[in-house]
Amino acid sequence: MIVDIVNHLRETRRGAMFVLDGPSGSGKNAIMEEIIKRDKNIKFSVSATTRKIREGESEGNPYYFLPNEEFDRLLEEDAFYEYVESDYGAKYGTLKSEVDSFITVGQDVLFDMDNPGLLQMKERAPYDVVSIGILPPSIDELYSRLVKRGNNDEASIKKRMMQTFNRLQLMRTYDYVIVNVNLEESVGKLQRIISGERMKRVRQIGLPEFFKQLSKEAKKYE
Repeated sequence: MIVDIVNHLRETRRGAMFVLDGPSGSGKNAIMEEIIKRDKNIKFSVSATTRKIREGESEGNPYYFLPNEEFDRLLEEDAFYEYVESDYGAKYGTLKSEVDSFITVGQDVLFDMDNPGLLQMKERAPYDVVSIGILPPSIDELYSRLVKRGNNDEASIKKRMMQTFNRLQLMRTYDYVIVNVNLEESVGKLQRIISGERMKRVRQIGLPEFFKQLSKEAKKYE
């Protein structure tokens, strides 16, 4: 009986939206990849875009590719949790239908998103969004990581370093911040954040019925 109740509460949980933000070189992508590998109940959000599909890509990997007209129609229908227009003219957006298909059945969704998109998400789903900032242990370490990649020239690295300063200011408002000194340790911290958020009362949508059941049983002892 107790096992049945625990299983029922687990099955009736509402999923959460875990939004990760971090400067280039923070190790954010490596952390996300490990979480997806280790946690079968969390999915990575696939965004929609109007940019042209490239060689090696396919529908749904890494985006849903939409014509401009269809994207604009969906935008008018309020079908996105967030959307942005890039400096190169392409549009990107997170479809509500894509995300809701997971969180309504108790699965969590992981997002790689900058602050503008995060703010839109929090406005539309304030109780579902969990913001997590990923930071390097020092600016010198961040610079070193960018140099070691070997795919950025000095001008590009300097630009990314300036963007880091702006992100630091924004992360003061995030729900959690992880300083990524060691990948394994950082993955463990994110796992604990996810575990704690899953236990929040607002996500355990089976609790009201369980409370009623407990109240009925308690009357036997009045």
